[in-house]
Amino acid sequence: MGSQGLASYRRNNSPDGSDITGPDLYLYDTATRQKRLFTVRDPERLQPGVDMYVCGVTVYDFSHIGHARVYVAFDILYRFLLDKGYPVRYVRNFTDIDDKIIKRAREAGEHWQSLTQRFIHEFHTDMEALNCLHPVLEPRVTDNIPAIISMIQSILRNEHAYCVDGDVYFEVATLPQYGALSGRKQEDNRAGERVDVDGRKRGPADFVLWKAAKPGEPAWDSPWGQGRPGWHIECSAMIASHFGEEGIDIHGGGRDLIFPHHENERAQTMAATRHSGGCGCETGSSGDGRELARYWMHNGFVNVDSEKMSKSLGNFFTIRDILGATPAAALRWFLLSTHYRAPLNFTPTALDQATDRVYYVFQTLADAEAAARAHDPEVDMDDGRPPPGEPCALLSAVRAALADDLNTPAALAALGPPLRELNELAGKRGKGAAGRQAALLALR
Repeated sequence: MGSQGLASYRRNNSPDGSDITGPDLYLYDTATRQKRLFTVRDPERLQPGVDMYVCGVTVYDFSHIGHARVYVAFDILYRFLLDKGYPVRYVRNFTDIDDKIIKRAREAGEHWQSLTQRFIHEFHTDMEALNCLHPVLEPRVTDNIPAIISMIQSILRNEHAYCVDGDVYFEVATLPQYGALSGRKQEDNRAGERVDVDGRKRGPADFVLWKAAKPGEPAWDSPWGQGRPGWHIECSAMIASHFGEEGIDIHGGGRDLIFPHHENERAQTMAATRHSGGCGCETGSSGDGRELARYWMHNGFVNVDSEKMSKSLGNFFTIRDILGATPAAALRWFLLSTHYRAPLNFTPTALDQATDRVYYVFQTLADAEAAARAHDPEVDMDDGRPPPGEPCALLSAVRAALADDLNTPAALAALGPPLRELNELAGKRGKGAAGRQAALLALR
């Protein structure tokens, strides 16, 4: 589905604004460093809704538990926005051309496109196991090369980039707003993670927009010769291509992406749209170019036994590793048991505790249902559900927790009292099924 597909989705899935329900939603915005009331970009526009983009994986290997945390967290946000009545245009990309992909394909003796297709399939398998909803669109970098080239041309035209021997670099010093998202000052910016130290650059923090082709590597034609896109430009261009020039409501990812990736995404969009007007965001003006997103959301790291997860330390776990020995529902529970912005410490004990808790939930439900049916085999377990517009107390508590910046620990804790009540009712022989049934309905 391209930009036309998203436009069709807007037409066919857009309420008039009166269908939004539940408590006000507050989300922590990295850019302003505070929780903010969530509102859509333009509630009066013809097709209201939420535009959300989450950075996807680079597909050269199996995804790890850090990836699982990102996509489970934003799956909760996606589901909650849908529950509130918003149509959500959720886009999550695949980076399917990258230095790591080229290197891994050579090591494996496999064509790079075969490698990426294989690991896209494996990623989907993991996400389905974790019960994550599919995004509306999953664009691939290699399908968006023309849009990427067009954005680079706009940045060059606005004099925020320069060419060197077929490479194109973004000149950080030309954008005074650079660093606002991450809180880094211009003088503190140095060449760093995923940024090559190159004497041809005008500034050490300048980053590549287009890489000149190297022998034997995949390449595409461009005004600067054959080459391929840099990492940061990909997401900026895909957002512009699939959502249009208005910007998006929510941009998400792991906190490791705040700098340099998301800082650079924001800079590229501002530089490319310097004369096109703003998007109604709290920062930026038409002269500055438009802001890429109104809310920037980032989840915390996953640590292993209080140490950063790393292959070199031997404490690196893929989703597939864990699901080989642990129920997917238990891994999902574990990931949601800590607030998404806080560090999450992965230990076998913590995962075992999550497994026990999930077992307790399902066993309690099964016992309660069996007790109710033992009293009355004809009992309709769907009978007596709260009527539309009258949510049960549990659902109200869960919604209130999620409305407070996706407080999933509080949402899970809300299950405690009803579960205890179910256990008590299931153990009381001779009691009527009505009480058991009422408690059961609160959890179904």
